[in-house]
Amino acid sequence: MTIRVLLVDDHPVVRTGLAGMLDAEADIAVVGEADSGAEAIALVAERSPHVVLMDLRMPGVDGAQATRRILTEHRETKVVVLTTYDTDADILSAVEAGASGYLLKDASRSELAEAVRGAARGETVLAPTVASRLVQRVRVPAKAGLSDRELDVLRLVASGHTNAAIGQELHISEATVKTHLLRIFNKLGVSDRTAAVTTAMARGLL
Repeated sequence: MTIRVLLVDDHPVVRTGLAGMLDAEADIAVVGEADSGAEAIALVAERSPHVVLMDLRMPGVDGAQATRRILTEHRETKVVVLTTYDTDADILSAVEAGASGYLLKDASRSELAEAVRGAARGETVLAPTVASRLVQRVRVPAKAGLSDRELDVLRLVASGHTNAAIGQELHISEATVKTHLLRIFNKLGVSDRTAAVTTAMARGLL
């Protein structure tokens, strides 16, 4: 069986490189390319790929959102994330969305082809560094030592409050809010507000 693959990445050069590597494999055929999550959703319905290689960070509908939508509407399709990033928040968002695998863009041609074959067979395919992170995450206590006040701040961040609004709501200074956020980022292993909320939600904190 020829494995039908859809490439999703907002960089044309990346798509061209991936297509060249995969089309060189006798049992793999690239049946389409998308430069956004929205286009990927449409092309999956049109081309019926077996495997989608999905970038995560794209404008508009991102990779995690597109993955969730694709797998809801096309249960037979497998999605493998292929990204430059291996942060905890990115990995967790992909796993939560239902991705069958998570690879980094420094993967070799043979690693990429084997991942596509594995996903088509229904296997989970993970880059070694990503597998290590997931194992470590399982070992870390769920609440990661967040205090009640830090959780209060995080809930307000998730609700869309600015630092100033959080300070007013909790009757603390904006500088104190920033201090709480820095501690939250450190404990969750993230670097920004969005990633903190995503990670906290994935761990059941929010």
